[in-house]
Amino acid sequence: MTDRISFSINEAAALCGLSRTKLYELIRAGELKPAKVGLRTLILRADLEAMLQRATA
Repeated sequence: MTDRISFSINEAAALCGLSRTKLYELIRAGELKPAKVGLRTLILRADLEAMLQRATA
C-alpha cells in the first residue's frame, strides 16, 4: 500500500480492487468502519488492512 493514513472511498476501492458499492455494503454491515470528517467519508489504512486480513482468514 502507501504511507498515507486514510483514503477516500474511491481511493480505497482502487487500492483493494473492490467497487465503491461493495465498500459501502461493508460499511453498512459493520465490517469496515468509516471516518467522517465534515462531509467526507474516509477509510483509515489500518481499518482497510484489518478488513482485508479478516477476509483472507
